[in-house]
Amino acid sequence: MIADGERGALVGPRGGIVWMCAPRWDSDAVFTSLVGGQSLYAVTPAGRFVWGGYYEEGTLIWHNRWITEHGIIECRDALAFPGQLDRAVVLRQIIAHEHPAHVDVVLDPRAGFDRQGLRSVHRADQGAWTGRTGELHLRWSGEVAKAKVRQVGRGSRLEMSLTVPAGQSVDLVLELASQPLRGELPDAGKLWTATHAQWADNVPALEESIATRDSRHAYVMLRGLTSSSGGMVAAATTSLPERADAGRNYDYRYAWVRDQCYAGQAAAAAGTDALLDDAVRFVSERLHADGPKLAPAYTVDGRPVPDQRRLDLPGYPGGFDLVGNWVNRQFQLDALGESLLLFAAAARRDRLDSAHWQAAEIAAEAIAQRWPEDDAGIWEIDNRPWTHSRLTCVAGLRAVARSGRSQTQAADWSGLADAILADTAAHAVHPSGRWQRSPDDPGMDAALLLPTIRGAVPADDPRALQTLDGYLAELTQDGYGYRFRHDERPLGDAEGAFVLCGFVAALALHQQGREAEATRWFERNRAACGSPGLYSEEYDVAERQLRGNLPQAFVHALLLESASRLGAPWDAR
Repeated sequence: MIADGERGALVGPRGGIVWMCAPRWDSDAVFTSLVGGQSLYAVTPAGRFVWGGYYEEGTLIWHNRWITEHGIIECRDALAFPGQLDRAVVLRQIIAHEHPAHVDVVLDPRAGFDRQGLRSVHRADQGAWTGRTGELHLRWSGEVAKAKVRQVGRGSRLEMSLTVPAGQSVDLVLELASQPLRGELPDAGKLWTATHAQWADNVPALEESIATRDSRHAYVMLRGLTSSSGGMVAAATTSLPERADAGRNYDYRYAWVRDQCYAGQAAAAAGTDALLDDAVRFVSERLHADGPKLAPAYTVDGRPVPDQRRLDLPGYPGGFDLVGNWVNRQFQLDALGESLLLFAAAARRDRLDSAHWQAAEIAAEAIAQRWPEDDAGIWEIDNRPWTHSRLTCVAGLRAVARSGRSQTQAADWSGLADAILADTAAHAVHPSGRWQRSPDDPGMDAALLLPTIRGAVPADDPRALQTLDGYLAELTQDGYGYRFRHDERPLGDAEGAFVLCGFVAALALHQQGREAEATRWFERNRAACGSPGLYSEEYDVAERQLRGNLPQAFVHALLLESASRLGAPWDAR
């Protein structure tokens, strides 16, 4: 993934930008070949090659690296950072090492998820190509003199073959904007320099982490997924199936309140404030706007998530394509509790202003009104009185009460937390002594580990200890964790391991002082990624493959938090 905060793109091993929405995260895609469309923007070596790749440290500047029959070729890719709301700038630099580099280049954008091809293409006075695709204006500059138009008309594409002399490089700059692109052509050298410098300014050192390089990489991913509005998308993609032909395809190009809170709390644990401030700002604004009707997710600029609909595209193998998400019809009680946990973390770092405190009061009042209601829960299934949701509210109320400005207010919030805990304990404790999923569901669930980590009950509470031991015994295999048991099949047959759950287990074990086990869980799950170090929601343990949309923000958040916390004794706060 390359990203600039306002949108992202996925680059494949053959050098194709195979997924990108423009101008914003939730806009229609202009490159879709990842999910079965025809549109892409490719820089591919001529002839046979072996692929590799890497990120420049502390950035989302990606290098595809190919060993060809004639030498080594690299293509350096980035979105100019930080991004502008209405203009995306894709930077591509083709580098020939000790031998000339021969590459084929194809630019075939099709806005509206492949419905609207490139049109009105012509070469401008300054040597750049300009055109339209849907409502987007396009300008392509740099080393494009050899480009030729194919399929003239409303389905045009630009193609060329390039030879880069040994030891040299050439630049390609693609602009996509909501408004006409006028004025001087962008200077590729200056854009590269500015982008690298901005990443250096935005990414902290994180030297206290037990895995500094991976922590910084996770931070970079979270920063790349976070808009100037403060909203952070859950993932850059839609419709990458969690399980082949299982129908679990979703659109994650929206900002989930829960995920945003996880990222903010991870940033606080890491001792850095930029992502924390973004999360507080976004969640606070949503609470001021919607109060007790807080939605589980929004677009990054705070609009409602659109209804789900199918797309007329073949889909990623094993799946089908859709946009929108029925989360817009759900109530998720735990989002209110997570909001309070976020505000409490920010208060400990003295990052709350009066508007943020008012948002905390709104969230606490919303919990007081709505905690007896059934909700969709963290896994967004059917509506029930989910134990995790209620205990998360207990944790949030306790945390913000300790950070509050008023003793009377703190007493009220603590009293409400006691009442919710007492009711939950009366109805949702399993005969074995552990927490169960809900009063009418005796099953085990990974989510039940989180409230203890967040302080709903003390770490030595017998229910917490039984829950942790029960989870490790029932829902884990060889250092990987699963959410809950779907049926009697082996765990890995029903769904992939949830990488988030692995990091949660590491935190729970660390809280109990079981450091060797915690470290093993952390190391096992941080290895569950692909070559670029991206994490999806699920990991197929048998096939060692990622499953679902990526990069999954909350997994990167929990990696960052785990790496930050495991380096020191557990902080009881």
